[in-house]
Amino acid sequence: MEDPRPHKRSDIPVVRLDREKPYLRLLAATIYVRDQDVSLRFFIDKLGFTLTHDIQVALDFRWVAVSPPDGDAFLGIIAPAPGSEEHKFVGHSRNVAFMAEDVIARYNEWSARGVQFLHPPAPSPWASGGIFTVFKDPDGNGFALLGFDDVTQAIEAERRALAEKLEAERRAAQELEIAKQVQARLFPQMLPALRTLDYSGACIQAHSVGGDYYDFMDLGRGRIGLVIGDIAGKGIAAALLMANLQANLRSQSAIALDEPQRMLQSVNRLFYENTTDSAYTTLIFAEYDDDLRRLRYVNCGHLPALVLGRDGTVERLHSTGTVLGLFNDWECSIRECQLSSGDTLVLYTDGVTEACNDAGEEYAEHRLIDALQRYRELPSSALLAAIASDVQQFSPNQQHDDITLIVSRCR
Repeated sequence: MEDPRPHKRSDIPVVRLDREKPYLRLLAATIYVRDQDVSLRFFIDKLGFTLTHDIQVALDFRWVAVSPPDGDAFLGIIAPAPGSEEHKFVGHSRNVAFMAEDVIARYNEWSARGVQFLHPPAPSPWASGGIFTVFKDPDGNGFALLGFDDVTQAIEAERRALAEKLEAERRAAQELEIAKQVQARLFPQMLPALRTLDYSGACIQAHSVGGDYYDFMDLGRGRIGLVIGDIAGKGIAAALLMANLQANLRSQSAIALDEPQRMLQSVNRLFYENTTDSAYTTLIFAEYDDDLRRLRYVNCGHLPALVLGRDGTVERLHSTGTVLGLFNDWECSIRECQLSSGDTLVLYTDGVTEACNDAGEEYAEHRLIDALQRYRELPSSALLAAIASDVQQFSPNQQHDDITLIVSRCR
């Protein structure tokens, strides 16, 4: 038996985070046996190993490998042909050692299963705090079973670190779930009743929380504010900015009816002052008059809203100002759009039009218009669900961005 003493503690991670040295690890060690199936039963049934490979490489060569419960190296089990050079090594392997956290426990377990040990676990002659024993397989190949105090301590430390990591992940997931529930309450919970407009909104988030925003603001005197926005960024940071934007809009909504430009200037200033230099949002604020069927809107660098006429025409409500939050001095213009019975108004974020299929094609505006035309006779809630389903069927793999829509139809 060769000296199997370790030179360093064997708690090196499988993959290093740095790339200073090329990746290298032990793949397999090999032993020679007479009957691979007999050896498999020994390693699997008595030692509790796992079969990792069983490959018929050639007509007369089968490669079998097993692995212990922990670690990533394989033990190759080869049955050489009688008379071959390798056949003389059957039963003479003495170079494979297994590291155990508790050598005595393994010794007792394997002895009870009929494994032949040469001697009980004894103090290691190579290192203080070490213990070892030797066992043989059915062919007489010898294997060392080793344990060292520093390895056991390292395993226990790694076990504690893993437990702490899992607990931290559990807490983070719990906090994220709470954040998801809080953000869900920021979306409108009630829809102000309108006589001439049937409308719905939804946000299908790509992650637990996100930066897309939509809202319905009761402006009084038979008017409602339709709002849709897209915060730059994703995840928790975008969700926090989304909450900030919602709070700013609702706090300034009292002046929205008479002076929407001044309201948005106040929102821009608050967003600019309370966020980092790189934070901004695109936004559409559209005020709908229930009596006049008139839409007054401001598009702050957002994708153009679409108005589908009952005659099949398409009108785009393009930008009337730049994004909110990047500049202290900010101006916009207000435009108007007259809606008629049967017209459909759609506000959406880029998670709709930029959703990609397997070929890398985007859903794009023209597919959105086609879907709106196909389902135009549906009520707003059903129309919205049909559009969202169409986008998800077009892009069936992982959703990368929030899908947010406001769909409204003049009665």
